[in-house]
Amino acid sequence: MSVETIQKPSTTRKLAPRYRVLLHNDDFNPMEYVVQVLMTTVPSINQPQAVSIMMEAHNNGLALVITCALEHAEFYSETLKSHGLSSTIEPDE
Repeated sequence: MSVETIQKPSTTRKLAPRYRVLLHNDDFNPMEYVVQVLMTTVPSINQPQAVSIMMEAHNNGLALVITCALEHAEFYSETLKSHGLSSTIEPDE
């Protein structure tokens, strides 16, 4: 009786491309409001992180909110916009 070895094709998992959610500075929204919206929109962001993101956008015009899969990035960016904040996404290179 012969024994056959069955080889599985090697599978390499390709990581889904990641996207950066960016917050743009604006002159309309109070800083406390921006912090609150960041924390409610992205559950993984705590208050010190939200303050840091808000201050970076305030001082530099732009801040990275989170890097994640496209579907999540689109959701976060659209949610920020629906609360009156300015946000865009871009591929994470």
